[in-house]
Order: sequence, then structure tokens, then C-alpha cells
Amino acid sequence: MLKLPTKNSSLINSLASSMSKATPANIPDDRATNDYSPDSQRQDSQRQDHQRQDHQNGDAPKANSAKSVVVKLENVRKTYANGAVGLRDVNVELFQGDFKFITGHSGSGKSTLLKLLYGEEQATDGEVIVNGVSLKGLKGNKLAMLRRKIGIVFQDYKLVPRRTVSENVAFVLMAQGFTYQEIQRRVQPALKMVGLMHKANCFPEQLSGGEQQRTSIARAIVNTPPLLLADEPTGNLDPDNAWQVIKILKKLNSFGVTVLLTTHDEQLVRAANHPVLHLHNGYIV
Repeated sequence: MLKLPTKNSSLINSLASSMSKATPANIPDDRATNDYSPDSQRQDSQRQDHQRQDHQNGDAPKANSAKSVVVKLENVRKTYANGAVGLRDVNVELFQGDFKFITGHSGSGKSTLLKLLYGEEQATDGEVIVNGVSLKGLKGNKLAMLRRKIGIVFQDYKLVPRRTVSENVAFVLMAQGFTYQEIQRRVQPALKMVGLMHKANCFPEQLSGGEQQRTSIARAIVNTPPLLLADEPTGNLDPDNAWQVIKILKKLNSFGVTVLLTTHDEQLVRAANHPVLHLHNGYIV
């Protein structure tokens, strides 16, 4: 039986508790509002002004120094076998609890950067460190153990067609050896978090695109990873469903999950109001 860290168990319990008190205003579901109100925009704008003022006063570095570094890329370069350069001299730091967007046109290196973080690709030069572990040459069981601490959301969902929503979400826990009781304890809060309890026994083909993506988010968070990577999670969705996805990720971030999300949707980035890293021809600009 896999022992659960106290922090992760606390997050699951927090999710379950928040769901019991949830309202459509703060938890997306099929009946939730998708509006981003002027009041919300004003509040976010005021918060940004305070953050900018703190940075000017030298307070921001002090705040980050108290947080652990979850992701660090140092002078990272990625060159593919055909000579194409995916990333050039990239330096990035993500601290615990950060929520950052990576923007850029198709081919700018967004997906390459995420693949380096979960070990799908290896950097040609430089250092990639995730949760304190260097990914240089990491493979096999060591890479598998690191990936247990990373939730990954894909643009194309990657659901198992012949498995129900709840089975798709539980799949990662079964693969990791969790008990049936622990799987049950975790799956329900995850489905509540994304507003899909009423779809638990449906198959992917019976879901809308937005519901499939929310299922994939539930699967990514069910083992309560400290880091969530989302590769164009709203790319196939209409604006309303895209905003539902962002609200779910913002809610997760409020529980302390570090979120790194790639997108080319500038309007969505402005509405979400989080820091942005922009990639152009493999460079952070």
C-alpha cells in the first residue's frame, strides 16, 4: 500500500470540504456561470497594482525567497535530431504556489518546454530541475517516481474510450497501487472539483469537449501533485468552456498547486490575470 504524504491528504480533504460548501459562483460545473464580472476585473487589477508596487519596493524577491523552487531551468537549449532548435538559452524559475502562463505562436517552443519538465524530452544543454530533482539522464523508475508528483493536462484529453469518467480518473491511482478504498476517497472529490459527479458513469463519447477536458483535469489532480502542467488545455474549447477550465485551475492554485499553462489565447490570458512568460523562436522574451 502506498503511504500518502500528510500534505497531499490535507489537499484532498480540503477539496472535499470545499465541494460541500461550493456554489456555482466559485466551482465550475454544467450549471455554473462563466462570466468574468467587472468587479472581478477591478479586484484583480487592484491586486496587480499592489504586486507591482511591492516589486518596486523590493518586497517581491523577499516573498519568493520563503517559498521552495518547484521548477528551475538554467541556460536550457533543446536541439532536435533534424537540427531544429526548440529552445534557446531559457532560464525560468517557478516557486511553490505560482500560476504562470507560457504564450507564443505555434512552433515557438511552448510544448517543448513542458515536455522537458515531465521527461518526455531531454535538454541538449543546461539544467532542468523539477521538485528538486535534476532530469538530466533521468529515466526508468526514477522518472516514473518524479512523474507521480506532476499532473499533466493535454489539449487532446487522452482519455481511454472504453472506460467511464470515474474509471479514467481512477486509472492513474490503480497504476500506482492505491487501495480500492483510497481510490474511492480520492476520485469523488476530484470529480466534484470539476463539476462532473453526475457524469461519473458516462463514457468519453457521451461527453462534450469541455467535459472531456475537465475529466482529464480530474485525472491529473486525483493524486494531488504539487505541480500541474497544462499544454494548451483550452485549445479545442469554445470561450465558455475555456473559462471553466481556467476557473478550475485557479481554484487548484488557491489550494497551493503550482500551475504552468501554455496557450496562444491572449484574451484568456488577460482575463485570468496571472504572470506570463512569452516564447518567440525558442527564446523567452
